[in-house]
Amino acid sequence: MKKVFEVIIDESSPFGGVNAISLVDSPAIEIDWVALKKEVPLKLKEVDADRQVLMGPALIPNKPIFRVDGEDEFYILFSKETILRSSELFFMRGKQSETTLMHESPLMGNTVVESWIKEDMEKDKSAVYGIDAPIGTWMISMKIDDAKLYQEAKEGKLKGFSIEGYFLPEVREHLAKLSKGDIVEKIKEVLKDG
Repeated sequence: MKKVFEVIIDESSPFGGVNAISLVDSPAIEIDWVALKKEVPLKLKEVDADRQVLMGPALIPNKPIFRVDGEDEFYILFSKETILRSSELFFMRGKQSETTLMHESPLMGNTVVESWIKEDMEKDKSAVYGIDAPIGTWMISMKIDDAKLYQEAKEGKLKGFSIEGYFLPEVREHLAKLSKGDIVEKIKEVLKDG
């Protein structure tokens, strides 16, 4: 059985937590987004103008996410508490317009315009759009500026959100047992092997 690590935020680092949201073809959380359309009251106009907004989960609590590091294969997961704090820090640090395509190319003109933590299975906005995500899920809506990119999402070439950030595996108990000298040696080993 592969190891499972709960990840935590290193709040002492200005980079700890979520730093960007990537638009991807295969989200690690395995839930796709939905494309939202502008709802215009019929009394004004009988049109359905496209606002280019995508909605979906950014993080799902306790969802094992498969990772590979060299030859090591393992899973990571995020607790409800880490997800809540990640969503708060994301906005507190002004990261809502930091987006990438497939975790590679930086994108301009996209902005997370809505964010919430799911608290109710039936009354949550995500249920209205048919997204079956558990309580504690970080939901976002993102305004996409690029019409071509938005069209790719509508065609299913891009299917969901994936976070980018810096997190630590839950190793507090292990580190507490090591002396400062041991910790320095471990860091040197990691840097030498990296």
